[in-house]
Amino acid sequence: MSISLTPAARQRMLDFLARDSNAKAVRFGVKRTGCSGYSYVVDLADSIRDDDHWIEDAGVRLVVDAKSLPLVDGTAIDFQKKGLNAEFVFHNPNTTGECGCGESFTVG
Repeated sequence: MSISLTPAARQRMLDFLARDSNAKAVRFGVKRTGCSGYSYVVDLADSIRDDDHWIEDAGVRLVVDAKSLPLVDGTAIDFQKKGLNAEFVFHNPNTTGECGCGESFTVG
């Protein structure tokens, strides 16, 4: 599994983990939704499942479920602040298209 975090994304995830003593990791994956097919999910994980794949990056354990892994393998995750908005930004080499609003993506 090859997923990378920029320093900004890593720090944001460390901040989330520090606020929840039950969190074991950050879960990254996809869900079916939107007009293009999939959207990203980033959440805290209270447990790590048997079928999860994981990486450790400078104190952040990032877990990905087996179904999401082929869709997100190779993704670079960044965190950006723009004015009052702040969001994770995903650079995924597996995407073949995105919807007009940027909320969902397709894979080939």
